[in-house]
Amino acid sequence: MRISNPVINMDMPDMDVIKVGDLYYMVSTTMFFIPGAPILRSRDLKNWEIVAYIFDKISDNDAYNLKNGKNAYGACQWATSLVQKDGHFFACFVCNDLKKTYIFDSDNIEKSNWNRHDLDGIYHDMSFLFFEGHSYLVYGNGDIYISELNDNLTSLKEDGVNKLLFSTPGKDEGIMLRCEGCRAYVINDYIYLSFIEWPSEGNGNFRRRQVCYRGKNLDDTFERKIIFDDDMAYRNCGIAQGVFIQGPDTKWYSILFQDHGAVGRIPYLIPMTWDNDWPVIGVNGTTPNEFEMDVNETTTEPLVVSSSFNYEDNELPLQFQWNHNPIDGAWSFTDRPGYLRLKNSQLANNLMDARNTLTERSITPKSVFTIEGDFSGLKGGDYAGLAAFMGKYGTIGVSKYNGEYYIKQELKDGEIIEENVSNIIGFKCNQLWLRIVFDFDNDDKAYFYYSVNGNDFIEFGKHLSMEFTLDVFVGYRIGIFSYGTKNLGGIADFRNLEFNTDVI
Repeated sequence: MRISNPVINMDMPDMDVIKVGDLYYMVSTTMFFIPGAPILRSRDLKNWEIVAYIFDKISDNDAYNLKNGKNAYGACQWATSLVQKDGHFFACFVCNDLKKTYIFDSDNIEKSNWNRHDLDGIYHDMSFLFFEGHSYLVYGNGDIYISELNDNLTSLKEDGVNKLLFSTPGKDEGIMLRCEGCRAYVINDYIYLSFIEWPSEGNGNFRRRQVCYRGKNLDDTFERKIIFDDDMAYRNCGIAQGVFIQGPDTKWYSILFQDHGAVGRIPYLIPMTWDNDWPVIGVNGTTPNEFEMDVNETTTEPLVVSSSFNYEDNELPLQFQWNHNPIDGAWSFTDRPGYLRLKNSQLANNLMDARNTLTERSITPKSVFTIEGDFSGLKGGDYAGLAAFMGKYGTIGVSKYNGEYYIKQELKDGEIIEENVSNIIGFKCNQLWLRIVFDFDNDDKAYFYYSVNGNDFIEFGKHLSMEFTLDVFVGYRIGIFSYGTKNLGGIADFRNLEFNTDVI
C-alpha cells in the first residue's frame, strides 16, 4: 500500500490514536462544532472514516447558543486524549472558556454521546498515563504537571500524586511556545512524554517541532531530546504534535499535523524507528512524500460527501456538524422530504451570529461545493445560501427586501454586493443553484457562482482571500445557512449538495 503525504488532506488536528484489536481509532479537534469530538476508524492508518461523536452538546449557555452577542469561537473541545483501559474507553479534554476539564467514558467507542464527568479547572493539553497500576493526567504548558485519577478515571484521587514533574525551556532559552500538546506512553520500560515547542526567531528553525522527554519513573530526572523538525518545504510550518503508534505491519509510525494555510491543520503519517530507546521520526529527519507499507489497503466511507438530503429521519450524516448548538426544531429533513429545511428562529446580524449553519470540511488542493436552493419561503430581511465558513468568511445567496429578491455576496469586512434578480433572465426564487470553489493551491482563494439552470454558472462578486485566523481556529468549511435580520419564521430549502475536487 502506498502512502502519500499528507495522509488526510483536510483539517484534522490534535490527533490521538489508539489500537483496538486490528482497528485504529482517532479523535480530533472540532472545537465549537456540534456534535463534537469525532471518533474516526481505520484498519490501515491511511483510510479513515467517522463512526461517532463523543458529545452532542457541551453547554446550553448564551455563548454556545450564539445569543446576546456571545459565542464560543476558538473555544470548546480541543486536544483530546483517548485511551482504552480494561476494555473501557476514556476521552479527556479542556474547555478553557468554561474553565473545566471533562472526562468522558463509554463501553462502545463507536457509539456517540458518551458518559460525562466534570473536573473543575484547566488541565491543559493533558494526556492519560498508566504507570505501575496507577492512572494519571499529565498536562501543562512549559511547566508539566501530573495528577492522579481514581480507579475508574472519573475524578481526581484525593490523596493521589499531584505535583510538578519538570519545567521545560522558555523565553530565556529561546523558546517562544513552551512544551504543550502532551502524549504519554510507557514503552520499553520508559515513560515517554512527547510535546511540541516553538523556538523564537533566531533560534533553531523558528517553527514548531517535536520534542520528547523520557524517564524510568515519576521521580526520575527526565531526559530531553528534539525528535523531529521538518516542514516538508511548506512555508516553514513545522510538522509536529501528535502520536506514536505501531502499525498493522508491526512497524512504528508517528502521526503529526501541520498548519497548512486556509484549509487548516492537516495530518501526516511518518515512519518512525527507535535508536537507543529514543523515538526517531522521519526518513533522514524529513517527511517522505510517499512510501510503501506492507499492508492491505481497506477503503472507508469518505470524510467529505455529497448529499441529496433525502433522509427519513432527522439525523445528521456523520460528515456534517452544526456551527454551535442548533435550534433542534428549526431544521428538518422530513418537513419537506428530499430537502434540508432551515427555519429562521433567531435573528442574526451576520453569518457568525446565525444559528443552524450546517458545515462540512473542505479538502486541499481544491474543493467545489454546489447546491440547489428554494428561497421562496424567505421573509423580508432574510438571507440564505452557501458560505466559505471561517472567521474571514464569504457568502453567496439570496436575500429578500420589500418583496424583491437579490443575488447577494457578503464578506467578513462588511462589503456587500447585490443584484436585483429582475435583471437576471431565467431567475426563479424556488430553484437556484449556488457554488463555491475553494482553491487552496491558488494562494488560498475562494470563488462564488450562481446558476439559473444548474448547468451554466456565472461568477458573482469578488473572490475571497482566505486566511486561517486564530479567532476561530479551524480550517475553512462549506456552510449552508439561512437567517433573518428583521423577521422570524422565514424558511429556505436545500437539496443535492454536490462535492467535487475540481470544477465540474
